[in-house]
Amino acid sequence: MDDQKPPAHQVYLTADQIYTCGNCHAHLGRNEDIISKGFQGRHGRAYLFKTVHNIALGPKEDRVLMTGLHSVADIACIVCQSVVGWIYIYAFEDSQKYKEGKYIVEKAKISKENFWLQKG
Repeated sequence: MDDQKPPAHQVYLTADQIYTCGNCHAHLGRNEDIISKGFQGRHGRAYLFKTVHNIALGPKEDRVLMTGLHSVADIACIVCQSVVGWIYIYAFEDSQKYKEGKYIVEKAKISKENFWLQKG
């Protein structure tokens, strides 16, 4: 029996502005899914997204981040396996609970693509 997984099924997003994997350009998120652009990642500025597509989760681990202790898992592009950020699974401090289930995507790891959509 063959243990190899079939190729991952990609989601293709339609929006005026789409953020893609900086390595392979797989679609990750839409501009309207960004909650905040004021976050810090491991490689500089980062965006907090409410939803991200075409990613795989790494193992859950507890990390002390700038805002305290959180349970997180790295997120990687399903096409090229580049780590692009992490998901907040659990926040230990009440003031940080709003991050649970949200994604940090590092600006250094993504590209922004603008599309001119036909309106009408």
